[in-house]
Amino acid sequence: MGFVLPFIIYVVAGFAEIGGCFAFWSWLRLGRSPLVLVPGMVSLVLFAFLLTRIDTDTAGRAYAAYGGVYITTSLMWMRLVEGRTPDRWEIVGALVCLGGASLILLAPRT
Repeated sequence: MGFVLPFIIYVVAGFAEIGGCFAFWSWLRLGRSPLVLVPGMVSLVLFAFLLTRIDTDTAGRAYAAYGGVYITTSLMWMRLVEGRTPDRWEIVGALVCLGGASLILLAPRT
């Protein structure tokens, strides 16, 4: 399995999950209309579908590797959507998590 396609799938899945969850955040914490929940739920369905596209023999491995990408994507969301720049510790933490995700996903299996 290559590295590029799973990474793209994970990043798109991350934005889909965060977008869906942010819809609920917007409704409950920011006082937005309950109508934001409709695209939020569609986004969460897209997220779940995308994780099934990862070429691995166990769901647990796909989800574990996704965790590191999710953390990184969350920081990207924070910057792009919420306008807050991640600090150096958040960036270093995300890099550590991406290293772990890569190890989980790309390690040779016997």
